[in-house]
Amino acid sequence: MKSNIPSKNNIGISLGAAFLMANSSIGPGFLTQTSFYTEQLLTSFGFVIIISILLDFGAQINIWRAITLSGMRAQEIANQLMPGLGSILSLLVVLGGFAFNIGNIAGCGLALNILTGISFAKGAIISGIVAIFIFWLQEVGKMLDQLTKFLGIFKIGLTLIIVYAAHPPLLEAVHHSFVPEKISWIAIVTIVGGTVGGYITFSGAHRLIDAGISGPDQIGFVTKSASRGILISSTMRFILFLAAVGVVSKGIKLDSNNPAATVFETAGGRWGLFIFGMVLWSAAISSVVGASYTSYTFIKHIQNKWIQKERWMISAFIIASTAIFVTIGKPKDLLLMAGLVNGFILPIALAVMLIASRKLTVLKQFKYPLWIETAGWMVVIIMGGMSVFALIDKFA
Repeated sequence: MKSNIPSKNNIGISLGAAFLMANSSIGPGFLTQTSFYTEQLLTSFGFVIIISILLDFGAQINIWRAITLSGMRAQEIANQLMPGLGSILSLLVVLGGFAFNIGNIAGCGLALNILTGISFAKGAIISGIVAIFIFWLQEVGKMLDQLTKFLGIFKIGLTLIIVYAAHPPLLEAVHHSFVPEKISWIAIVTIVGGTVGGYITFSGAHRLIDAGISGPDQIGFVTKSASRGILISSTMRFILFLAAVGVVSKGIKLDSNNPAATVFETAGGRWGLFIFGMVLWSAAISSVVGASYTSYTFIKHIQNKWIQKERWMISAFIIASTAIFVTIGKPKDLLLMAGLVNGFILPIALAVMLIASRKLTVLKQFKYPLWIETAGWMVVIIMGGMSVFALIDKFA
């Protein structure tokens, strides 16, 4: 299907899709997980980031290609491969997205508590209302493209200030990113699960086909968009890692309940904590938007008059996420567990896309470059194996 959208608009949509994916992965879970594991691994956490970027690329390129070449959403491809498989995939992704969204709402509540002093619950409720208002403000696609670009640049800029203040050991960090002193499999699974697992890897591709960008003539364009998204999220990953390692390398112990806040406050004092509140809220609200939109796209194909009411369904998703957080609490535990759970979804979903590329007529006529397909299967094997080991390690 050839897109009839002017090329200038295509570029804007491409950047919007890239930032949607990147912002979905740079949420409060990302801040918590990065700070938590940097304290454990110090400069060797850079190696975890390098491995996660390689795994991200193998997953994203294959999934974005399958979705945009076919012009079908992931669950529709899965149903074509085997009736009912798409429903199972949708259930997994929506449940994973819901788990993440509870953590995202928790991050919003925590951020407003830091910035204003109001309770976590009130901050979460206010942020949930803001997220719903954003979806009702204008056409969903345009809102996503504009909001995600602004928030992505805003987060990176603020965190760079903290990196400068933290004075990280740059040479040591670079060296141990390639020659680590220690390796943590559970850290790799959690970080990959938190940055490309579950709904995240589908967010940008679903945005592109919703905008009418699909078909073989768009494949180069789609690959560039996916690569941009990986580059944006990887940049933020390294920036936050450098800020965290600059603090923990000085022997400072991070607060177990809010490790990322300690990083920002130690590096920048009172203003550092204020910057953390701004970064956290920006990360959390953009992830609420990304998780809600992408989770909805996994039930969008169902022909039901209520499900077809996009804004109402997304609003209900946000309300339910907010209600559960206000009732249960425990944001750090939710964020770490969400990353681990979504790490399991990635190999399953990616395997479905790779098999479909060989079996479905609409896809197998477009031969994948061998290295892209091989990279995808490597991600399935590595993430599937590491997820099992990580689960055994966590509950042993």
